[in-house]
Amino acid sequence: MTSIEILPLIALVAMFVIATFFPINIGILGFIGAFVVGAFLLGYDDKEILAEFPSSIVLTIIGVTYFFGMAKKNGTIDLLVNTCIRSVRGRVTIVPWVFFFCASVLTALGTFSPAAVALITPAAMSFAARTRMSPLVMGIMTINGAHAGAFSPISVSGVLVRDIVESSGLTIAPWTLFFASYGINLLLSVLTVIGYAVLARMRNLEFTATGSSDEFDSDGGGSRHRTPVEGPGTAPSGSSAGGTGTQVLIRTPRTEIVTEPARQPVTAVQKLTLVLIAAVLVLVLVLHMPISFVAIAAGAILAFTDLSKQSEAIAGISWSTVLLVAGMVTYVSLMEEIGTLDHLAEMAITIGAPLLVAVVLCYVIGVTSAFASSTALLTAVIPLALPLLQTGALPVVGVVAALAISATVVDVSPFSTNGALVLANAQNIERPRFYRQLLLNAGIVVAIAPMLCWLLLVAIPALA
Repeated sequence: MTSIEILPLIALVAMFVIATFFPINIGILGFIGAFVVGAFLLGYDDKEILAEFPSSIVLTIIGVTYFFGMAKKNGTIDLLVNTCIRSVRGRVTIVPWVFFFCASVLTALGTFSPAAVALITPAAMSFAARTRMSPLVMGIMTINGAHAGAFSPISVSGVLVRDIVESSGLTIAPWTLFFASYGINLLLSVLTVIGYAVLARMRNLEFTATGSSDEFDSDGGGSRHRTPVEGPGTAPSGSSAGGTGTQVLIRTPRTEIVTEPARQPVTAVQKLTLVLIAAVLVLVLVLHMPISFVAIAAGAILAFTDLSKQSEAIAGISWSTVLLVAGMVTYVSLMEEIGTLDHLAEMAITIGAPLLVAVVLCYVIGVTSAFASSTALLTAVIPLALPLLQTGALPVVGVVAALAISATVVDVSPFSTNGALVLANAQNIERPRFYRQLLLNAGIVVAIAPMLCWLLLVAIPALA
């Protein structure tokens, strides 16, 4: 590789390092890098540099977050979540899976993973505290649920990955990518529940894997077999908490029925929102219309229900993600123009067997994603695998899915947005202790998940 090809790569690494340790959106650094590379190394003017601007992806992000941001504010998202909980009639052991399913539905419909986790986590962690379910298990299941639906055909991440792959002349089945992500995250959640249940039984842990209905108290302040402990907003043990503190309850397994969420009347705006969501699904999935324009149109219709809050709706668009994706995709596209990615791919191929290259890339993106933006890494690492995929030695959808999933499943780390949301909403557990649990779990996931993705999605299909 020449110095002209190496320097942009060094700059890319520097961007991730800077964005990891400083509160700077890596998209800003990407635009700066795109200008330097385009103007000084390629001799491009501003129009030629911006020719690589991902307008389709940007419009998709704006449309989806605009529409679902308003759906969140008018209570439709809460309505969907509560309906799912009522559908299982309050059975304790099933409710954690309801939160998994709700999070996956939200992201599958186009909600960003952190936004879905932010919506679900408060209710999920409160439920865990009231049933003595492990907050670690509940947090993991909520995050895994959000990741499970994150690569649907109409989600931003799904569109992003497909655009990157198809721009190189390759094709990828969108539903295969979605079901691969859903299956891996569901498997990881099952393994988490089983692993914690075995550990809780062996070591007599304070919390259970799926909660116990005997500890559940619908108002959080009853008197059913419990011992108060110190925690955020809790009176010290032995003092009168008056039923207002957060408390850990003693396990006494009995029946598995709990109080269902109170049924709230459905407003006209919520009914309209549900109709629009259904219309978006039909137009995009059946008629194959672009999600970007469809979501913006649906959002515009919904805007007329409350014009006074349009400034809030515009502010609710995920502009930070727009900036991140636009800057990184533009920069990586110019790296492709220079030939950096082609040379890196050629060097990777010289390592030996394509399967070995695939597992190395899975671990690189998995380990790095524990500290950096998963979306930014997808835009940087997937292009590295494209020349390898063009040889036909490995299944395209398997490798792409393995890389995409490896980049997202490690977001249980407390350094990630999702992990931080779970940490912030935890109840009945000391924050430093829970932080260490999340960190340990993230290390286990980083060690296991990339290998699991590679084995199930790449190695087995390639050798079959």
